[in-house]
Amino acid sequence: MLFLIRMKRVCILGLGYIGLPKACLLSKSYNVLGVDTNKELVSNINNNQIHTTEPGLKELLTEALESKRFTAKTQVEKADVFVIAVPTPLNAENAAELKYVKSAAEMITPLLRKGNLVILESTVPPKTSRHFVIPILEKSGLMAGKDFYFAYCSERAFPGDTLNEMINNSKIIGGINKKSAEMARELYSSFIKGEIFITKDVVAESVKLMENIYRDVNIALANELAKIAKDLGINILEAIELANKHPRVKILRPGPGVGGHCIPIDPRFLITKDSKLLKTAREINDTMPGHIISLLKEIIKTNNVHVSTVGILGAAYKANVNDARETPTLKLIELAKKQGWNVKVTDPYVKKFIHPLVTLGETLNSDIIIIATDHDEYKNLSIDMLKNLQSKIIFDTRNCIKPNTKTKLEQAGFKIFTLGNHK
Repeated sequence: MLFLIRMKRVCILGLGYIGLPKACLLSKSYNVLGVDTNKELVSNINNNQIHTTEPGLKELLTEALESKRFTAKTQVEKADVFVIAVPTPLNAENAAELKYVKSAAEMITPLLRKGNLVILESTVPPKTSRHFVIPILEKSGLMAGKDFYFAYCSERAFPGDTLNEMINNSKIIGGINKKSAEMARELYSSFIKGEIFITKDVVAESVKLMENIYRDVNIALANELAKIAKDLGINILEAIELANKHPRVKILRPGPGVGGHCIPIDPRFLITKDSKLLKTAREINDTMPGHIISLLKEIIKTNNVHVSTVGILGAAYKANVNDARETPTLKLIELAKKQGWNVKVTDPYVKKFIHPLVTLGETLNSDIIIIATDHDEYKNLSIDMLKNLQSKIIFDTRNCIKPNTKTKLEQAGFKIFTLGNHK
């Protein structure tokens, strides 16, 4: 523990889906100040109220607050370690919007002292640390790698299992020099049980993007196969299941698009004029909501039903979380409205959404239903729950409904369509 005596206080900038859990975990070993410019969020956190449904986080926050080793504020204060965990959305040019990273670095600069460690966790394009963040920090008059230390350490965490993954996943630490990397290793070792790997900052920045590109491309493959299945007249879900019997094949299931803060955004940070595969994968996944609406129109026409109201089950981008960032449901709503349809949306987890949310019962009182998110609540829809569904047609884009439930519904006259099996 070569550097432990110097690292007593940690300041985390950004208390979102990554920053707050990280602050709570670090508070077991350090005094932690969490900083966010959202005054309401800061107040809620200090009053033990969280903004996510992340399992175990409420209990961890309670422990952190009661220990007096964690507090949230709107202003940065002096610390031994500064961790930047702010969002990096897309800007108008579909490039990384670094204004939040810039703002965080500028908050740190006047407080930077010799021996401090600065860690960037936000997902960024390669060389952002060297060419963008460090020059801001060096306006303090201190030199990176000599007077203060710097590492890039992005997080690998899956919403709905964030704490477990933060603790048990491997960690990639990209230091600008050996001492920076070792200091970061010591910090994260306070709670990480997974293996920690040391590399350079640019490599670590690239690895984070490569991981999400891998997932994006594989999702696009499944979605492309679902489109092909329509022309072939086959059930792509059956075909994928059989293809996956091969010991070296693992094709994912198709869906209505890709959501969340990472996969729809991060691959664009590495796209260049030569990135044909990356561009194509993004295009395929971005156009899936349009594909869903086109299929829905065919279903309506083939079954000769009148539709004025479409009910959409699910606003979150994935099952059993309240995270609606970049959710495909937004595009489904937009495209459905362009067809002249009224749209009702429900979600048991999401409380704030750009489109008004109504109850499940009200949403099921529609002409036709789209299941856009595979929440557990939608896997066993009953005949009684669906009694007001006018057309008795459900488009299950996630293949969410359990087989025995599907059988019962079909025996009662309901028609259930899945993506990649349109008959």
